[in-house]
Amino acid sequence: MKTLSAPPSPAAWPGAAQGAAGGAAPTIALLQSSSLASAVQSELERLILSGELAPGAKLTEMALAARLGVSRGPLREAFRMLEEAGLVRTEKNRGVFVRDIPIDEAIEIFDLRAAMDELVGRQLAERITPAALKEVRAMVDDMERAVKAGDARSYHLLNLRFHDRLVEMAGNGKLTAIYRKLIKELSLFRRLNLADGWLMPISAGEHRAIVKAIAAGDPAAAGKAMFDHVMESKERTVKNHLKRQGAAAAAPQPIPPSTGAARAHRQR
Repeated sequence: MKTLSAPPSPAAWPGAAQGAAGGAAPTIALLQSSSLASAVQSELERLILSGELAPGAKLTEMALAARLGVSRGPLREAFRMLEEAGLVRTEKNRGVFVRDIPIDEAIEIFDLRAAMDELVGRQLAERITPAALKEVRAMVDDMERAVKAGDARSYHLLNLRFHDRLVEMAGNGKLTAIYRKLIKELSLFRRLNLADGWLMPISAGEHRAIVKAIAAGDPAAAGKAMFDHVMESKERTVKNHLKRQGAAAAAPQPIPPSTGAARAHRQR
């Protein structure tokens, strides 16, 4: 059982005794509860984004409370935060479920992300620092090593970090927050995108082209490289989705017994 705990006791904080004497204890208790709920939310988010809690899975309070070693109060608050983040949905009288993003919503997210990434590429081409450029080049080097090793999991994590870091380097806090929310939602849909090994070299090559355009100080080329990369990812996602749908439709379905056979079976 994995146990989550709140931060160190507030009794050790400067002025804690004076605060408690002045009636601040309920506030401290609230802070502890809030911190624990945030810890639960972070752990559940990790489980969801890693795929351990799959889209459509029901989040059962009793099981998760026992697994994480917390009471139901922080767990319910964590559910609320996850719903605000777009990662779970609550169904009346049924419970809380990991969201299953439909293809049309995924396409909308890709289109919005493409516009955001184009802006980021243009801005970085104009003002990226040598240290930041060295950092993103190193990330692409790591991705190419993951390709050679056939390590899809490491590549997936590096890919997420590469794009997140580029957005972060643009220095727009609002854009970064919106981008991260969209990427978390999109992760519910496209985790299988890079499962086929042949896609990883293509993706890595696109990342190398992005860094090259940024390094050249060409805003138009850098913006286009980032925009095109997202649109290629969208196309791959749609193709994979249609392929999975086709495979599911082609799979043999169990044939229900005929009415007569079923009636005879019940009479035996």
